[in-house]
Amino acid sequence: MDQGFLPMLEKEVLEAKKLDGILVTSPANMRKCSGFRGEGLVYVSRDLKLVLTDSRYTVAAREECPQFEVALYKNNLYESWISLLIERFGTEQVSRLAIGFEDEFMTVQAERTIKALFQKYEITSITWLPLHKRLDRFRWIKSAQEIREIEQAEHIGDLAFAKIVQKLADVYGSGQTMTEKQIAAWIEFYMKELGAEQTSFDTIAASGIHSSMPHAIPTDRAPEDGEFLTMDFGCKVNGYCSDMTRTVVIGQGSEEQKRVYDIVLRAQETALSVIRPGIRGCEVDEAARKVISDAGYGDCFGHGLGHSVGLMIHERPCFSSKDETVLEPGMVITVEPGIYIEGAYGVRIEDLVVITEDGCRNLTHAPKEWKEIDIIE
Repeated sequence: MDQGFLPMLEKEVLEAKKLDGILVTSPANMRKCSGFRGEGLVYVSRDLKLVLTDSRYTVAAREECPQFEVALYKNNLYESWISLLIERFGTEQVSRLAIGFEDEFMTVQAERTIKALFQKYEITSITWLPLHKRLDRFRWIKSAQEIREIEQAEHIGDLAFAKIVQKLADVYGSGQTMTEKQIAAWIEFYMKELGAEQTSFDTIAASGIHSSMPHAIPTDRAPEDGEFLTMDFGCKVNGYCSDMTRTVVIGQGSEEQKRVYDIVLRAQETALSVIRPGIRGCEVDEAARKVISDAGYGDCFGHGLGHSVGLMIHERPCFSSKDETVLEPGMVITVEPGIYIEGAYGVRIEDLVVITEDGCRNLTHAPKEWKEIDIIE
């Protein structure tokens, strides 16, 4: 767990919101505040710091969460939690509680179940406060240890990219081909071979017309001579994600393709040059978007420039036209401009950076110059 999270949670949520307890149910925030990586719930109050889980996770939870009491439930998770509160503090005290909950994660059904269970115990006066994304904000600034975990995951991605480029060169250089599915599978194999726990999202390998789809799903088609191949992938190390994208050409690309590629690369380099504390996310997005728009491809860049990465692959803040968040040191954000020409092809180049005191540090080191994979017909 992040040692600084609990004190912030108590001061900036419990005290600031005048709450008696916080019910944490999203996996990322359970991990952040307690260290728990399994399924269940975390409850934080001044008198009780609880991880409630089933028999699959109790042993691990006791190791992961030394500052928390670990309790076992056998049937209903929420009924066990309520019963424990009543047993520990009594019905009268529980009935006066003000509890914050993650309304943007918890399902409507779960909320209804909890309230029905309290009514079953004739407790109807509890105050419920939706916390919206309040707990998520504590994950915006990464600690030094978190940055090390992300950097290691990104390093694995760098090495995996080198391996897949060599694999493509070997296969296509011998007159054979690989499908998008096979390329994605090899990337995932390399990342796990290099020490990744798992992928941080479904790997993308998109070629030809598919590369014009930002989140294309790998298919059984094999990239052909003169086609772009976009590979977007990441992995987890100790629960923390990485994310990177590289686009190469199978065979020989055209001058038009190279021009589009250079525009995307220039847009990324422009964004990287302006990133620093004090600037807003929307300003970074605009810097890259202007390069692409001025080149005549403004309508071909539909998504935001980047998103934060941490325990989840998509976190806030973002580099987008709508994000007014002021950048601070310790934020870890992707920089991924793209041009997607419908019905033809697309290019995306993505690095992962950490905001520093005077700029940013790029965690991605895989080469991103124009790359053609030689083929033998």
